[in-house]
Amino acid sequence: MTKIEQYGWNTNWQKKINAPGIPGRVTLEHKNLYRVVTENGEWLCSLSGKYRHQHHGTEFPCVGDWVMTEQMPGEEKGIIQQVLPRTSQFSRKGAGETSDIQLIAVNVDTVFLSMSLNHDFNVRRLERYLLAAWDSGSNPVIVLTKKDQCQDIDPYMRQVESVAFGVPVFAVSALTGEGIEELQKQLSSSKTGALLGSSGVGKSSLINALSGSEQMMVQDIRKDDSKGRHTTTHREMILLPAGGLMIDTPGMREFQLGDYSEGIEAGFSDVEELAIACRFRDCAHHDEPGCSVQEALQNGALDAGRYGSYLKLKRELAHMERKSDAAAQKAERNKWKQLTKDSRKRPVKKN
Repeated sequence: MTKIEQYGWNTNWQKKINAPGIPGRVTLEHKNLYRVVTENGEWLCSLSGKYRHQHHGTEFPCVGDWVMTEQMPGEEKGIIQQVLPRTSQFSRKGAGETSDIQLIAVNVDTVFLSMSLNHDFNVRRLERYLLAAWDSGSNPVIVLTKKDQCQDIDPYMRQVESVAFGVPVFAVSALTGEGIEELQKQLSSSKTGALLGSSGVGKSSLINALSGSEQMMVQDIRKDDSKGRHTTTHREMILLPAGGLMIDTPGMREFQLGDYSEGIEAGFSDVEELAIACRFRDCAHHDEPGCSVQEALQNGALDAGRYGSYLKLKRELAHMERKSDAAAQKAERNKWKQLTKDSRKRPVKKN
C-alpha cells in the first residue's frame, strides 16, 4: 500500500479530479496554511489566488479534504488548485449571533462522539452531537471514556440507549486499554474517524492509546466538576499504526446547531413517528384529541426530557433558518445595489 493509499486514496477519489496537479490530503489547518500529504511527501500549502477569489467559507479546505496541489519549484511547499467534492461534512454554527457555519471535519467515515463516565455525561448534549452526525453523512459511534473511574456503567448505558437507537456504544479506558482494540476495528481498511467531545473527556488520552504513543499532550481535569482544560487547540489528522486515521478536534462544550433538519428526522425518529400517528395532520401536540405524542408522554413511552430537547432543537433550527434567509436576502440586495452602482459609473456611449 502506498503512502497516499494509507490516507484513504482510491479510484473513487481519482474520478473526481478535474484540475491539474498532484492529489493530497489535508492533515492540518492553521491560519490559511495547510499541511498536505502527497505521494511525494508532506507539503505546506496555501490556496491559489484564483481559488481564493472564486470560493469562500466552507468551500475552503478543511482537515480531511482531498486537494489537487502543484509543488513550488525546489521547495517542499505547494499551491492548492482544487478541493475534491466531499463525501461527508461535519459542521456546527459559529459562536455568537452569526449564522455562519464552521467546518469541523470532512470526508469522515465514522464520527466518534465521546463523553466521560463522570460529571461530564450529558444525554441532552449527546442528542445534539447525534443530530449533527446523522446529518453529516458519517456513521456515529458513541464512546464512553474513563470506564476505570466508574463503578457502575449500567445507568449511563440505559440513558445512551434511550436516545441512540441502533448506534454502537463502546465503554473504554485509555488507562487500562479496555475497549481500545474494539474501537480500532471501526477504522479498518484506511477508514477515517473524527473524535468529538467536550474538553476533559479524554480525547487526547484516547488518541495516545490508539496510536500506542504520546502523540497528544494530556492535561488533568478539575476534580470539583470533572471539567477539563483545552488540550487540543487545532484539528489534526493522525495515521494510526494499526491502520486507519483519526481526526482530533478541540473540545466543544457548547454545540450550536447549523441546518440539521434531516438530522432531526434520524436522531428523533421516535418522536417524529409519534407525530405522524396523531389524528390531525396539523396537531400541535398540546391538548388536541388523538394526539399520540401527549399519549406517549402520559403513559411514559416518551421521556419528557427528551421531548423537551426535541422542541428546543426544533426552535433553534427554525431560528437558524430565519436568520439564514434574512442573510441571503441581504446579500442578494447588496449584490444588486453594487451592480446598479457599477452600471452608473460606466460612461454612456454616444452615437
